[in-house]
Amino acid sequence: MNDHKFEQCIKCTICTAYCPVVAVNPLYPGPKQAGPDGERFRIKNKFFFDENLKYCMNCKRCEVACPSGVNIADIIHSARMRYGHQKPNLRDMILASTDLMGVMARPVAPVVNAVAGSKAGKWAMDTFLGVDQHRTFPKYQFKGFVGWFKREMEASQASYPRQIAFFHGCSTEYQHPEVGKAFVQVMNALGFGVQLLDEECCGVAMISNAMWKQAKQHARHNVAAFEKAVDAGLPVVTTASTCTFTMRDEYPHILGVDNAKVRSSIVLVEKFIHDLVDKGKVKLVFRKDYKARMAYHIPCHMEKLGWSIFTKNLLQMIPGADLTVLGSGCCGIAGTYGFKKENYAYSQAIGQPVFDEIARVNPEFVVSECDTCKWQIEMSTGYAVKNPILILSEALDLEATAKANCVNG
Repeated sequence: MNDHKFEQCIKCTICTAYCPVVAVNPLYPGPKQAGPDGERFRIKNKFFFDENLKYCMNCKRCEVACPSGVNIADIIHSARMRYGHQKPNLRDMILASTDLMGVMARPVAPVVNAVAGSKAGKWAMDTFLGVDQHRTFPKYQFKGFVGWFKREMEASQASYPRQIAFFHGCSTEYQHPEVGKAFVQVMNALGFGVQLLDEECCGVAMISNAMWKQAKQHARHNVAAFEKAVDAGLPVVTTASTCTFTMRDEYPHILGVDNAKVRSSIVLVEKFIHDLVDKGKVKLVFRKDYKARMAYHIPCHMEKLGWSIFTKNLLQMIPGADLTVLGSGCCGIAGTYGFKKENYAYSQAIGQPVFDEIARVNPEFVVSECDTCKWQIEMSTGYAVKNPILILSEALDLEATAKANCVNG
């Protein structure tokens, strides 16, 4: 536990002041008590473990606020892994098994979507599984990203002068293939061929739902795939902030899976492109007719990564973009957290300030790198939410960008 630096806590309680759960849920002891304070007792006697640590959203806002650099949320989730007695129930396993559920749902996607969106379906999930009936599920797609890529794009990728490996993630494959398509189009225009990885789910939902063994298996699989890519000279580029953060930081800190060889090569696409532009290695040519009024919601894990500046700068490069950066705030969903009946009211209460600010700004759409933030904001505000790579694909003159970067692929 020394890696988590709990002994550096100075008991200032800033983390508690910044915790979104403490403000709405009296059952949660708060990050200071659940994290470094609790750890001092738990290392002496495991019976000091409090099962209410399950209410931690793992949003990392406590760690962003901590002046001493204590990995508070990591301490909490490591304690859950070592001492927790609650086992994941059927509901938790279904929510956390994103790849499995996607594979099962895809052949009958229209039926699954209809049932999950119906009053009867929501009532049944609420009554028998504990998934709150007010929650809207993202729709599964009958055709996914990987199939499209292999049919239409894979054969041409080797012709590009530079190559990258793409970790697309579960939601791009099963719910939002348009994000993966936009990624390939933009990277090709910048002169990069895209190679897919032999990937599995990043495992963040498994960590949240105490499926530790499965999360470790996924982490080891992905790190091995990343090592092959890095050995071949390929950076691992992503489009989802939480997947990125999990694979960079949660693998070693919580799961104990060593990713030292590849961690620095795992990068979100906005930072990847920004660095290339900043160094003069690529040029972006934007459409003259693109105009949009957008609001940028920074996901909690983006705040922890410290990379929101790259997304903001890229969006501000678009001549026709009217960008408002929303204030720092958690949307409340925290992956599978906000789907659970016992958490739903807390989830919505946490997100309400974000929803209210979006309504005041009244943009054409919201921007966010997090898929579950997208689901929460769209359900709770009615405003569409777009991944930044989608906006770039719409705002760029892809043909002119390709010419500017001497792409002949």
